[in-house]
Amino acid sequence: MKRLLHVAMQFRNDENGAAMVEYSILIGIIAAVSIVAIIAIGGWVGSQFTGLCTALGTNGITGSTCTP
Repeated sequence: MKRLLHVAMQFRNDENGAAMVEYSILIGIIAAVSIVAIIAIGGWVGSQFTGLCTALGTNGITGSTCTP
């Protein structure tokens, strides 16, 4: 009976599972923020290239356009 109580007390005092859940949530938040940042930076870079292409025009090359 003492052994069963000891195992039950160890299980109650063990916090490894809670820490794992907290780290999983933290990793999820970091991944979501990273994805949003990459999408935002990608949109900004795309607009910069579009503005540059418009400013440069066709560079005198017949048939060239700014569309990809």
